Amino acid sequence: MRAVIQRVKSAEVLVDGHVSGRIGKGLLVFVGVAKGDGESDLSFLTSKIPELRIFEDQSEKFNLSLKEIGGEILVVSQFTLYGDCRKGRRPSFTEAEDPILARDLYERFILRLKEQNIPVQTGEFQAKMEVCLVNDGPVTLILESRRG
Repeated sequence: MRAVIQRVKSAEVLVDGHVSGRIGKGLLVFVGVAKGDGESDLSFLTSKIPELRIFEDQSEKFNLSLKEIGGEILVVSQFTLYGDCRKGRRPSFTEAEDPILARDLYERFILRLKEQNIPVQTGEFQAKMEVCLVNDGPVTLILESRRG
């Protein structure tokens, strides 16, 4: 699994002009599922993301996690994180998991975060979405489960 994590002051997702999810201070997390991803990938990301120390303390150092600041998470599925642009001009998505299998991991990803008492909002799996955000920093990180 691959996640692009953005520290935000606020973010929202619109589907067909209607708000699907909206958060204040926290993390906007784009999640992609690769072929062969499973339980260990899911566990790695859902344990790591809420504990990442990427929020500033009083000394303006990255010392606080999402849990410590009481932040929220907006999760958006994004198979294009597995787009391979190395050859030609059109991305290849052969590394992305089949949508039926990917949906299961995506939904379990959300459930695992909620089980940690984190306020979670979401986009809509396989929908065309508009994502609006105010990036805080900016702080943007990439986390891959297979690289540990």
